[in-house]
Amino acid sequence: MAKINSSYESVFVVDMQLGDEGVKAMVEKFTSLIASNGEITETNEWGKKRLAYPINDLTDGYYVCVKFKAPGDFPAELNRIFNITEGIMRGIVVKVEE
Repeated sequence: MAKINSSYESVFVVDMQLGDEGVKAMVEKFTSLIASNGEITETNEWGKKRLAYPINDLTDGYYVCVKFKAPGDFPAELNRIFNITEGIMRGIVVKVEE
């Protein structure tokens, strides 16, 4: 039986204190993780933005939005990885209605 892939959108905020190379490495890590578990349809790097409220006394973060198709069990795993990764300030995955 073929796997059913749904459309998802993920936005994550990377800690700017990692430096340019650290931010680039973190973005590459997560885009390759998503690509290995699904199919990326669009990637938008929104860049450095001021946060709406301080997170751990930090006021700036690097925003990335990735749209992808993946099996239904992957978004929960991606959220778990966002939560345990040093350098990711916030991350969210939402299902997109087609």
